[in-house]
Amino acid sequence: NWWNRDRFVLSNGHACALQYVMLHLSGYEDCNMDQLKAFRQVGSSTPGHPENFCTDGVEVCTGPLGQGISNAVGMAIAAKHLGATYNTTDFPNIINSRTYVICGDGCLQEGISGESSSLAGHLGLGDLIVLYDDNHITIDGDTDLAFTEDV
Repeated sequence: NWWNRDRFVLSNGHACALQYVMLHLSGYEDCNMDQLKAFRQVGSSTPGHPENFCTDGVEVCTGPLGQGISNAVGMAIAAKHLGATYNTTDFPNIINSRTYVICGDGCLQEGISGESSSLAGHLGLGDLIVLYDDNHITIDGDTDLAFTEDV
């Protein structure tokens, strides 16, 4: 609930149990022990993919592959724009947040992630930190079946 904070996006939403546990350890009531036990159950605040309208502490919904990293690029663009608007020589760090995102092989196989990542590089979004979970697995098997670029 504060505007100049670091952001976290879990692009590979299937790993959301980790995010819910971290929110629980940080004191978020939406991720109390009862909700953790109700993981992926209808009506719980811990659905199978992070949903920002269900769970406090979740920044964005990241359902379809590639959407999370693309949302993170948008957040980093917004932070850079806010900094360019409000930071001054006298107050250079009014806006100085970072955006962190964890993404996996499936996220990077989608076209939208390549396009948004290209834009992030073009704009020089140095406050966007991407952690790539390169586990060589897709729903069809090993990533070598269709994903061989060195990203």
